[in-house]
Amino acid sequence: MEYKVPAQTRIGHIHLKVADLQRALDFYQGLLGFELMQLYGTQAAFISAGGYHHHIGLNTWYSKDAKPAPVHAAGLFHTAILYPTRKDLATILKRLADARYPLTGASDHGVSEALYLNDPDQNGVELYWDKPKEQWPYDAAGNLQMVTEQLDLEDLLNELNR
Repeated sequence: MEYKVPAQTRIGHIHLKVADLQRALDFYQGLLGFELMQLYGTQAAFISAGGYHHHIGLNTWYSKDAKPAPVHAAGLFHTAILYPTRKDLATILKRLADARYPLTGASDHGVSEALYLNDPDQNGVELYWDKPKEQWPYDAAGNLQMVTEQLDLEDLLNELNR
């Protein structure tokens, strides 16, 4: 029998190498709103949503003042941060727009709606919410059919007025 990871398994946290710890905190804590849980000296920080010990670790142990990793190399494509509702995604979109922080993309994947951007170290970041499962697109045979279509940012922002 083939082993399958238990359905309740979740990705617990990510740990990113950054060049400048304060700059990374300004982005993840100051702009995105994560809560600082602990500074580990001057070289690492642990941040979370909702008081969890940490969802994101940031460190300069091997990367202080380093240049970003090459785009065309093996490594992390992006970190995906799942928001609980569409309105929450609209709220962070407004924060990004108000801060004039550039997006690298915005997509409707049929199963989710996503905003894409890079952190100050050029690590990819996806901010998204999952649509209710009953809205996911399936073909006639019952196979999931995810897509990449343009996300209507104005409609997403209108979520704040609903």
